[in-house]
Amino acid sequence: MARALLVIDVQNDFCEGGALAVAGGAQVAGKISSYLETAQYDLVAASRDWHDAEGTNSGHFAEAGSEPNYTTTWPIHCVADTDGAKYHPNLSTDKIDVDIYKGQGQNGYSIFEGVTENGQSFADLLSSKSITEVDVVGIATDHCVLASATDAKKHGLKVRVISSLTAGVSAESTEQAIDRMIDDGIEVIASA
Repeated sequence: MARALLVIDVQNDFCEGGALAVAGGAQVAGKISSYLETAQYDLVAASRDWHDAEGTNSGHFAEAGSEPNYTTTWPIHCVADTDGAKYHPNLSTDKIDVDIYKGQGQNGYSIFEGVTENGQSFADLLSSKSITEVDVVGIATDHCVLASATDAKKHGLKVRVISSLTAGVSAESTEQAIDRMIDDGIEVIASA
């Protein structure tokens, strides 16, 4: 029975001052770093939005000259190899075992849509490490954390979301996301 921690999208563009900032993102980055100092996991995987600079990434970015709707289209963010795509400096990366790159030319909400640097799918990586349980933390509770936790459950894993180590876009959408996760059989805990 091996456990993994999934650190979702703790990147500059999703924290204060970024292109798609979530209030509390920088603070959550620091809290995750503190948690990692003592937490014990068999694998720590961190996802990164890693969008293509050219095009709309399959409609993920709003078309030039049009406003994003913040539901299915977004402002340009986390373009591969830019400062916005880097991990936030408050996130200590020395405990991260593997980076997962997602959204390369597509939406990429869930970590399960991503691949390792070598192109291995995230599901195959978990399987190779015999992971059966995951804890999910990161940004944003109501988007990529929700998608990643829900996908983990669909892959037959035991899933916990540590809500104090997440940041959401709004209180209302975060509450709805937490309700949905609980309805899906995901355990949501305040702190570990």
